[in-house]
Amino acid sequence: MSGATTGPLRLILFDVDGTLVDSQGTIVACMTEAFVAEGLEPPQRAAILSIVGLSLPQALAQLAATQTVPVQESLVAGYKRAYQAARLREGAAHSPLYPGARAALDALHAVPEYLLGVATGKSQRGLDALIEGHDLTMFVTRQVADHHPSKPHPSMILTAMSETGIPPADTVMIGDTTFDMEMGRAAGVTTIGVDWGYHAAAHLRADHMLSDFGALPDLLRRIWPD
Repeated sequence: MSGATTGPLRLILFDVDGTLVDSQGTIVACMTEAFVAEGLEPPQRAAILSIVGLSLPQALAQLAATQTVPVQESLVAGYKRAYQAARLREGAAHSPLYPGARAALDALHAVPEYLLGVATGKSQRGLDALIEGHDLTMFVTRQVADHHPSKPHPSMILTAMSETGIPPADTVMIGDTTFDMEMGRAAGVTTIGVDWGYHAAAHLRADHMLSDFGALPDLLRRIWPD
């Protein structure tokens, strides 16, 4: 952040998978690989995408609800191995940014009053690799699954606000799943849903909806007119 500010600081938090990056192909392939390795029938694509945003143990508890806890834990480990292998094999290309994401992030980062952060179900290792691969150095607070209860618990947002000293009225949560919106409501912040992600827009119950990254700066100016 540079330059003198002319108003209160605002915190803009982003989900990652399904909001900033389109990782669905990799997620489905790696989850399928994990189930096959355990000799299990892989879930359908829609079922896999429905749990994106949850931390892996919670996600596998849903996807493999009839399996024992040790089998669920093996699936978690298998998914992590498959995802890491895909990341090493394909680099940043395995999770490309959505159209307009880079321009929107750069535009928001240029506003002195705006602080940008992420609240994601990804691991620290996964987020660090993504940030390096796409050169996403503008995030001043980075909340990951390793250090928090799974979404929709508000811990990620509460911690981000605590780290930055910014209150709920000056914070927004941007995401593509019901877990993101429920997390935002539980933390008392304004929620912005995107309609290009993994959960149906009609189910999000967001305070505001976004259909194009290019519309985000104007939306934020309407939310915070002063």
